[in-house]
Amino acid sequence: MNEERKSSSKSTEAGHDYQLQTILNLYNSGIAEDIIALQLDISKEYVHKIIEQEVEESKTRNGLSRSDNVLHSPTPSLASSFYLDAIVDIRLAIRNAQTRMWKALKSEPSFDISMEETYKVLQKFARSKVTLVILHVDLVGSTQLSMTLPLDRLTTIVQTFTQEMSVMISLYGGYVLKYIGDAVLAFFTVDSVVNSDDDQYIQQQQYLPCINAINCAMSMIKVIREGINPILNQYDYPEMAIRVGIDIGKSAIIQYGWNIHLLNNIQIKEPLLDILGHTVNMAVKMTRLAKPDSFVIGQFVYDTLDKNQRSRFEEISTRDDTWTYTNEKTGSVYRVYRSKQ
Repeated sequence: MNEERKSSSKSTEAGHDYQLQTILNLYNSGIAEDIIALQLDISKEYVHKIIEQEVEESKTRNGLSRSDNVLHSPTPSLASSFYLDAIVDIRLAIRNAQTRMWKALKSEPSFDISMEETYKVLQKFARSKVTLVILHVDLVGSTQLSMTLPLDRLTTIVQTFTQEMSVMISLYGGYVLKYIGDAVLAFFTVDSVVNSDDDQYIQQQQYLPCINAINCAMSMIKVIREGINPILNQYDYPEMAIRVGIDIGKSAIIQYGWNIHLLNNIQIKEPLLDILGHTVNMAVKMTRLAKPDSFVIGQFVYDTLDKNQRSRFEEISTRDDTWTYTNEKTGSVYRVYRSKQ
């Protein structure tokens, strides 16, 4: 009997330790505390308490003062090296999406996604070139929806779509860059590969961010199909469908002017940062090649995958007059691959 109690106690402790580590991993991956609480089905207060305890313990271990920042959120190296699909509970995500969709249709949609973590990452890489995985998701048939739905209904659908896509991006360690009408543009960071000529090493560094982006796209489709559409059907709304494009490559973080505002009568001046580069354009352009509720990946993403993962994709046959983009490494046509759904 005592042995059973000891075994049960050890099992409980192991589960508790795993949860603590999961909270810290997600936080250090740039995911906000409220999203962590939502995903793990625990209170925001508990998540905040765990993070605060780790901060204080880290300060004690390193002999730092209270003014020093110990936990750096976001930490791109953790976000790009942690296999987030292993801890994302897609069933819980679907239930939460249904709850938010139901509330939006009963009253008004709420949008509480913060861009603060995105701003921190962009600041870190400001005025430099960095390898990023770019994800672009858009709503299929939004033009037709705008012609057939009253404006308030259309607004509810678009706001709910952007909210749920933003949640999934955060859960998989990505960052929302901007909202473009009925589309969301996001990015996933990659560990630094500066001064490395080893193609195998570079591919290893890019592998997990690509996988996280791919898993994010698959989860987005599940949330739309199994979470949002059943609720829309109950209220006689048209169903949603999405398309996703994913590519990887070098991008430049550039500044477009300044955002100036007052806070407690003090003028705050923040740079307006954005991502510029061929990869962003490719991800956006290739999205139109995806079928509804499917996604496409560029050749550079495809090349990072293993043989088994590649078998889940099929190359898209493109005509010269519709797809003129070339592989900057080889000069040949840049290949695009469609997920097999």
